[in-house]
Amino acid sequence: MVLYGELAPGEPVTIQGLADRAGLGMTPVREAIRRLTSQGALVFKGNRRVEVPELTLSQYGELAFARRAVEPELARRAIENMEDFDIDLLAAEDAAVDAAIENGDVRGYLQHNHLFHARLYAHSGAEVLIAISEMLWLRSGPPLRVMLGRHGTANLPDMHREALAAMRARDPEAVAAAILGDIDQGIAQVNRSLS
Repeated sequence: MVLYGELAPGEPVTIQGLADRAGLGMTPVREAIRRLTSQGALVFKGNRRVEVPELTLSQYGELAFARRAVEPELARRAIENMEDFDIDLLAAEDAAVDAAIENGDVRGYLQHNHLFHARLYAHSGAEVLIAISEMLWLRSGPPLRVMLGRHGTANLPDMHREALAAMRARDPEAVAAAILGDIDQGIAQVNRSLS
């Protein structure tokens, strides 16, 4: 719910409400909330309520800076551990991203774009950097959803084809550059939306 921006920034929800929405019991929801609050993706607001924090432009800038530092390095490292089959799976995920953009499917775009990046980075073997990246995605999801809610999926950035071509060429620097370009385009769109 948080990763794909299904909880709007500043929207208070009860723990029971989250359990009902997710179709889960209170114990797993409490554990998820504990983890998400420790990562800054949720904040407690009293009366058993939590909310996604509203980010300032400055805070989003910090997230953007960190994503630009971490994710290209994950992509660079991943290429060393990938087989052609792994690249084919990422190409299929990218096709799902493209279909979501074409169909105006905001949730589908958020889900498949995240999975493309997460599956790529999983090949890096860099557990600490992957954990940092996951936290950054959790914190970046809600502002991205807000931007998509305002502007839809038209003209969304997608440099995945460039990244896939670089993967097939086994060029780690070109993969890192394509991922950085993809991130930069997304950051620019969110910045315009938050301004």
